[in-house]
Amino acid sequence: MTRDPRTTIELEAAAFRRLVAHLRERADVQNIDLMNLAGFCRNCLANWYQEAAADKGMIVSKDEAREIIYGMPYAEWQKRHQTEASPQALAAFEKSSAHTTKNKN
Repeated sequence: MTRDPRTTIELEAAAFRRLVAHLRERADVQNIDLMNLAGFCRNCLANWYQEAAADKGMIVSKDEAREIIYGMPYAEWQKRHQTEASPQALAAFEKSSAHTTKNKN
């Protein structure tokens, strides 16, 4: 199926907005869980947003990008929704991080 570039961008943007809305609704899912299962989290999305803005010559701060993704200031989201990571989640994250770092070298 062939699409014009504008339609492609519109579809990608719609999918991104839906992903962000879904993550806002699922505040019970912690970032460490997302990292362990998918290899990215809300902060990654905020970083990617910030990088995309920079690629267009725009300055978006880390805090601004996170607020776009979280739907509120990051500190507020942490206070409302962030819980202490379980020892199992931390161990899985460490294992995953070590594997990722090892493969980058």
